[in-house]
Amino acid sequence: MTHQQCRRALSALVATAGLMAGALTAAPYAAAAPSGPAVPFGSHQIPYAAGTLKPSGSQAAIDQQVVDKYKAWKAAFVKQDCGNGWYETLSPDADHPYVGEGQGYGMVVTALMAGADNDAKKIFDGMIKYVLAHPSSNNSGLLAAEQDKSCKSVDGSDSATDGDLDVAYGLLLADKQWGSSGTYDYKDLAVKHINAIKKSEVNPTTHLMLLGDWSTPGESHYWISRSSDWMADHFRAFESATGDGTWDTVRTAHQKLITSQQSKYAANAGLLADFVVNTNGTPKPAAGKVLESANDGDYGWNACRDAWRIGADAVTSGDSASLASARKLNGWIKSKTAGDPGKIVTGYHLNGTAFDSGKDMAFTAPFAVAALTDPGSQAWLDALWSKLAASPVDPKLYYGASVQLQSMIVTSGNYWVPQDS
Repeated sequence: MTHQQCRRALSALVATAGLMAGALTAAPYAAAAPSGPAVPFGSHQIPYAAGTLKPSGSQAAIDQQVVDKYKAWKAAFVKQDCGNGWYETLSPDADHPYVGEGQGYGMVVTALMAGADNDAKKIFDGMIKYVLAHPSSNNSGLLAAEQDKSCKSVDGSDSATDGDLDVAYGLLLADKQWGSSGTYDYKDLAVKHINAIKKSEVNPTTHLMLLGDWSTPGESHYWISRSSDWMADHFRAFESATGDGTWDTVRTAHQKLITSQQSKYAANAGLLADFVVNTNGTPKPAAGKVLESANDGDYGWNACRDAWRIGADAVTSGDSASLASARKLNGWIKSKTAGDPGKIVTGYHLNGTAFDSGKDMAFTAPFAVAALTDPGSQAWLDALWSKLAASPVDPKLYYGASVQLQSMIVTSGNYWVPQDS
């Protein structure tokens, strides 16, 4: 889908007002009530891999900075504009007011922030109700990727892979947080969604993610994959939940592709292209526009999330391939900016030269996650954290704000991968 294409580099983020009151606790660090979430935000029950950095300062203060950012994000983007008991994530800077990617973000964030938000389960269930009411026209087990201001699916009602990956992941988080004996059987819904992803969004030949369920054999994008969909931690969770070894094959295929693309096409910077083509032969960055823009073969508005996604797997799993890939990205950007996060811009060629000069949290924030993986990057991590914490949510920029918040959740030590024991 092409909902990223309308985003443009904008000026520095501006302050937003009107934080939601009442639903959010001021001190979300106490033990959860018996009926509360199993892993409340701020409990830090699930440690990261040995050697992972964390921002300097007290953990309570760091956690509170995330809660504050979540309040602003929620006030700006979590809506009930279409009735029906739905909660939806608004995306004012995307092609449509509601996109699958946004619903996935909303579900993951809400499940992770349980314990800091007393309404998390209620909101999450409203998000599930929205997702179930908007099935893809190609595979009803997936989410239609785009809805208009009336929450009506448009543009063919087909899916976008990134949204589906996060919807399934959010459901697994919810199963661990609240159990599956309530209004919704989160685990059953998750497994059904995971199986639908396998059927319609995984290329059975390459084991790489397709762009959506609209890309079928013979379709011109069938041998193309988007680097921001290469979520190794999600694939680990899917394998654990289903017992299906296919997901280990899928994870390994993506990690090998990340390593080889970095080595062949970005030996110095470690950057990945928005879109990789020719996946059935010798995979390579797109040469010009294949879906969204002339920069589809560059590190642009999709790949900007890669440092977050790769880094999240590195710190939660300790996997050597993910660690090496994240450290490559971290070492390059730290050197490129001379340690100044304010110098990160909105677009790079794979050789590390910039092709744009804008500033956006979608590009800046993910590098904080990558910085966690390098023991020699404490000062750089602290500079990044200060930048993220000080940059307010712009209610017009859902994409950057959502990437910023999720990067802060990971960087603060509050992210975890749902696993069956």
